[in-house]
Amino acid sequence: MEKHKVIYSKKDIWFNLEYKNIKNLNLSVKPDQSVHVSAPLNTPIVTIEVFVKSKADWILKKIRGFNLTKSVLNGEKDYVSGETFKYLGRQYRLKIETATKKEYVTMKHGYIVIFVKNKEIKKRKQNLLNEWFRNRAQIVFQDVIDETYLLVENIVKSKPSLEIKAMTKRWGSCLKSKNTVLLNYELIKAPKHCISYVTLHELIHFAHRNHDSKFYNLLTVLMPDWKERKAILDEEVILYI
Repeated sequence: MEKHKVIYSKKDIWFNLEYKNIKNLNLSVKPDQSVHVSAPLNTPIVTIEVFVKSKADWILKKIRGFNLTKSVLNGEKDYVSGETFKYLGRQYRLKIETATKKEYVTMKHGYIVIFVKNKEIKKRKQNLLNEWFRNRAQIVFQDVIDETYLLVENIVKSKPSLEIKAMTKRWGSCLKSKNTVLLNYELIKAPKHCISYVTLHELIHFAHRNHDSKFYNLLTVLMPDWKERKAILDEEVILYI
């Protein structure tokens, strides 16, 4: 992998360059703010630099976003009233209430409310909230699979089961041998229509293994605005994982 630099508006943009057996130039910005470019074999460096400069505004925006998010995420949650947590694309404030009997979490008047016997035990509040998010993910993701499967039932003959896992590299995966769709637990933070996009993406993989023209043509027919939904994940939700 090679390291190169372009200058845009008096700012240095360093990027890692890797040549691959692909057709198009691809660019990504990682949460650690590193810029990665993959290019077809024998692509002139001048062509690649022009490409990076054409994406400079987007690159700098992503880096600013990761900088901002890093400062937020580095501040560990205390699980006290007033803190915010993201759920299905919205930020919700937390309320801590004293439980007289059973400890539980619920949504009430636009808040996520934790009822706990001892408000001072942070770990207990954290565990209660995490369990609530896991339960909500199971319910919401299954509803999305049930709804989205109707779009592909003519080509995917058996509805896949659902598996949920915390992942750092991808939003979902098609486990064809297990007839299972694997979804990232963190998707519970995304708007429901974005979860539908990820789910449909993985369901189509049961019929088309690769990201080829057949795959994307079908995705576009079934979900014409999939690029907009993906952009929300890339530009907003990813900042929180």
